[in-house]
Amino acid sequence: MDDVNKQAQDMWDLVSEMAVTYGMSVLGAIVILILGLWFAGFTKRSIKKVLNKSSKMDQTVSIFISSLARYAVIAVTILAVLDRFGFETTSLVALIGAMGLAVGLALQGTLSNVAAGVMLLIFRPFKVGEFVDVAGSAGTVKAITLFTTEMDTGDNVRIIIPNASIWGSNISNFSFHDKRRIQLMMSISYDDDMEKARRVIEDVIKADTRSHKDPEPMTAVTVLGASSVDIMLRVWCDAGDFWPLQWDLTQALKRRFDEEGISIPYPHMVMRQGS
Repeated sequence: MDDVNKQAQDMWDLVSEMAVTYGMSVLGAIVILILGLWFAGFTKRSIKKVLNKSSKMDQTVSIFISSLARYAVIAVTILAVLDRFGFETTSLVALIGAMGLAVGLALQGTLSNVAAGVMLLIFRPFKVGEFVDVAGSAGTVKAITLFTTEMDTGDNVRIIIPNASIWGSNISNFSFHDKRRIQLMMSISYDDDMEKARRVIEDVIKADTRSHKDPEPMTAVTVLGASSVDIMLRVWCDAGDFWPLQWDLTQALKRRFDEEGISIPYPHMVMRQGS
């Protein structure tokens, strides 16, 4: 019986000693963990709130950056907790850094797409719903994510382009401005009256209400070709009317030229019989 009591006493002494030795460490670690998790959530909410105040900041980017900051705070918190228990955090940080480098090299292409996606969402060279020409493809933008940009072509084909390919190429945004300029070239014969042809062109432009008065439409003789006189016309219109107006003007000009007896030269060959 005395032996049992002695063993129980020894066990109690050991527990008491460990409680005294590690109690403060455990308590400190719990406090650090609680405060760290709270601060991680606070950091995420604060950064997201600040980023969302900017009109140029996309919601996707604000969520990504705020979540990244939250995970960074959690990582520091875990390292602080391990340090309370005597772990060698310097070696652990070096190991995590090496692992991060290895993962970064393995996912180099993916990370470049993420970086490009963040740049596209922050600087916004184009937005959802705009018609653009990027990376050799033209279409209406349907979605911009951190990895890819989705577009639909005019014949309703979905195109998915990696963001890194877009950010590293020229971007033509046809919807950026609310006005666009149409430029057409009309050719007439040398036997036709240039001034009459210009008046006809101007009348056709003025007859269409989609053409803008300011800036004023312009016509000019630009080229004296081998078999024709080329007259250039420029007219401004709303961006949404660009293609319909260009097609309608082309058709209307051909009809009026026919009515006014103005000929449009075309290649022809004259055969002469030798003597």
